[in-house]
Amino acid sequence: MAQTTNDIKNGSVLNLDGQLWTVIKFQHVKPGKGPAFVRTTIKNVLSGKIVDKTFNAGMKMEFETVDNRTLQYSYEDGDNFVFMDMTTYDQIYIPKSLVGDDAKFLLEGTDCIVSFHDGTPLSVELPASVILTITHTEPGLQGNRSNAGTKPATVETGAEIQVPLFINEGEKVKVDTRDGSYLGREN
Repeated sequence: MAQTTNDIKNGSVLNLDGQLWTVIKFQHVKPGKGPAFVRTTIKNVLSGKIVDKTFNAGMKMEFETVDNRTLQYSYEDGDNFVFMDMTTYDQIYIPKSLVGDDAKFLLEGTDCIVSFHDGTPLSVELPASVILTITHTEPGLQGNRSNAGTKPATVETGAEIQVPLFINEGEKVKVDTRDGSYLGREN
């Protein structure tokens, strides 16, 4: 069955000129004059580049099936990160380049969503936040507590984040994996 622009949904994966693009958002537009069209915001699966693209309504499209699986991060091995499928206990090697800068928040035992196309890993999505232990930070200055100042702190994965002055070494903090911001203390 041929698929058209009418079948586009958020999360659909399209094959455009041999490249895979994920639909982030779409809108069917029926202007008062002229033909209907579909306005989309799409993200390149491999490069992460985001573009806006408009398609004529009813245009034939090539949709791809992408398999999203939850895998648990195990360890680092050379140029790869090793993830384990917790249902089959298979170990899957994923190139470090696919994880990119998010690797600084990757902790053993973290569950990630890995997208596959024809058995090839395409992307690794970390949870929205992770809990990490502060391994190094300077003590906060006593007189500086009234204003909401921050100081640099190093977490157990080696990443450096900004934390409030009252946070000390050994404390567990919640960190946003998208931008590395401090979200709060964990008990």
